[in-house]
Amino acid sequence: MEQSAGRGRRKGRPQTTLILGAACALSAALCLAIPLYVIRPFRPQGARELAVALTVRDFAPWISGLCAAVAILLLIWSWKVHGLLRRISMVAFSLVALLCAVLSHINIFEIMFHPYDSPAFSPASETKLDADDKLLTVTIAGKAHGYPIRTMGYHHIVNDTVGGVPIAVTYCTLCHTGLVWKRSIDGKTLHFRLAGINNGNALIRDEETGSIWQQSTGQSIFGPLKGRALEIVRSDELTFALWKTERPEGQILKPEARYAAEYDSIDWDKHVEKTHVVIDTRRSGIEPHQLMLGVLAAGQAKAYPVKLMLAEKLIQDQIGDEPLVLVVGPDQASIRVFRAQPPGESSALAFVRTFGTAPSEKNIMVDQQSGSLWNFQGCAVDGKWAGRCLAQMDANKDYWFDFLNHHPDAKVYRE
Repeated sequence: MEQSAGRGRRKGRPQTTLILGAACALSAALCLAIPLYVIRPFRPQGARELAVALTVRDFAPWISGLCAAVAILLLIWSWKVHGLLRRISMVAFSLVALLCAVLSHINIFEIMFHPYDSPAFSPASETKLDADDKLLTVTIAGKAHGYPIRTMGYHHIVNDTVGGVPIAVTYCTLCHTGLVWKRSIDGKTLHFRLAGINNGNALIRDEETGSIWQQSTGQSIFGPLKGRALEIVRSDELTFALWKTERPEGQILKPEARYAAEYDSIDWDKHVEKTHVVIDTRRSGIEPHQLMLGVLAAGQAKAYPVKLMLAEKLIQDQIGDEPLVLVVGPDQASIRVFRAQPPGESSALAFVRTFGTAPSEKNIMVDQQSGSLWNFQGCAVDGKWAGRCLAQMDANKDYWFDFLNHHPDAKVYRE
């Protein structure tokens, strides 16, 4: 009787060991699979679903590491008890758990798009770019940096310092957004990495706290800093030819030699426009990949179709109580937005476009009240307002699906 019970216990132990080994392998695999399934470009992601996936990814190295350790210990402990087939099964479970533990430490997005850890620059006068190559440009304390969009579209993030201010220069090609943020919070300087995709827009992660931030809004959506927002830095998307005339002393981000061959072609946006989007824009009657110039003013959001802007050259509009003038530069490609009311004045000016076409021509509009000429920096160069400048407004290009997703109440400018 006792011998029979002993044989039952010995028979049960291998079975229990196999179940535990399989559970370890499955748990480690789920720690890897759940974030990979949820945090990817071409599927919709709800806030709760994304939070679960990010939580799993945060704990994945610990959980899968523990699973791998338990599976290996079970393999060692039960080696003499198992037969050949069960030994093979336990080896397989241990290898799966161990592989998942290793892979959970790897940021797959940075395998596809390598970060630019030590950005290097060259003078604009020594840089070889096509005249119509687009740059994301920043000027702080008289220091000007230009970041070629084809370079940024691959790296997505450059942690830089301009004029003594630490900034994160970001670009998401899937939604055509180039935005620059101050990367200091509460006196701490953050360093950002690419972390994934949320409904077609890039997610970035700071190394110091592990918080996850939305590239289009600068809002932290997960982690210790959830709910906090980065401060935007005004930037322009300009052609190289125009920027070089404005900032001949400026510095251009060099391509990183190891990855330069992987940079996008100059017409990269034509390929992106064919990609699947997960935000439904049909109710708006606007195609998801229609390129917009997004403006936030007076607590409201408004989108201006870029094609319409380029055709009209100058648009006078108002958002809330903010009078605006949107104007195309002398390169016929760059756009800036200004508050149409000079600082300290009680009324707005009405502008019309002049007809300059070369990047070197400075005067692009004239106000109807005084006939003063104004340049693309928003400054009057003669007449009553000579020497006075309009305040430039933050405005950034964005595909409609992304702008609508983050600003569902946004209005659209129409002819």
